[in-house]
Amino acid sequence: MRIKAVIFDWAGTLIDQGSCAPTAAFQRCFAAFGVDISLREARGPMGLPKRAHIEALLAEPAIAERWQAKHGKPADQADIDALYDTFLPLNETIAADYADLIDGAGETLAWLAERGIKVGTTTGYTRSIMERVLPRVAEQGFVPKSVICSDDLCEGRPGPLAMYQSFVNLAAYPPDAVLKVDDTAPGLAEGRAAGSICVGVTLSGNAAALSPDELARLSPEAREALHEKLVPALKAAGADHVLRSVAELPLLIETLNKT
Repeated sequence: MRIKAVIFDWAGTLIDQGSCAPTAAFQRCFAAFGVDISLREARGPMGLPKRAHIEALLAEPAIAERWQAKHGKPADQADIDALYDTFLPLNETIAADYADLIDGAGETLAWLAERGIKVGTTTGYTRSIMERVLPRVAEQGFVPKSVICSDDLCEGRPGPLAMYQSFVNLAAYPPDAVLKVDDTAPGLAEGRAAGSICVGVTLSGNAAALSPDELARLSPEAREALHEKLVPALKAAGADHVLRSVAELPLLIETLNKT
């Protein structure tokens, strides 16, 4: 086997250790409508396109009850549209503030480039959000050849269309010569639906929910225990392999290329 390309997710995978930017934006968005949601609630549907994420949050019974109590009626499509319109500018600003590459990501990207392995990305972020993120990432030395956003195509995650477009943009095929690396179930499902090898990441992602400082404070033993705790859910979501972060990706690719 020879791995020809890697398609990365963004928040929680390449940038934004702990995937903190979207959760902060969702909390502020709902608070603007008089409804408080917890960090854990905000993280629940992570990986979906952001409008679908809002819809999924409103479908949660506890959040739906709070919305009903505040507004006197269940949330409808007009409410979802209003929340989404509020969310986008919030996330555009916040995401740029959380665009630092995750520890080890820069080294992994350099390793891929040295070996001619193509790199693309897909994301639950919209194009308007990524227009704020990409210049910050370029300052850190990463300019991906392909960036597919949630609103670029007629259908987003968990369907495969963003992966298909990535294959075309990168001229990379067959699907099983392409890795999909992600920290969320919808992102892994996207890769699985496209027929790619799926790689989950634990300690950098949404499920671990640890900022860089919080992760640094964990002992090696605590880190390993958290990793092992998160592996089963990512496997159940479709991951063929589960790593602690993208820093471990070169070793996995070397192993796969020997088979």
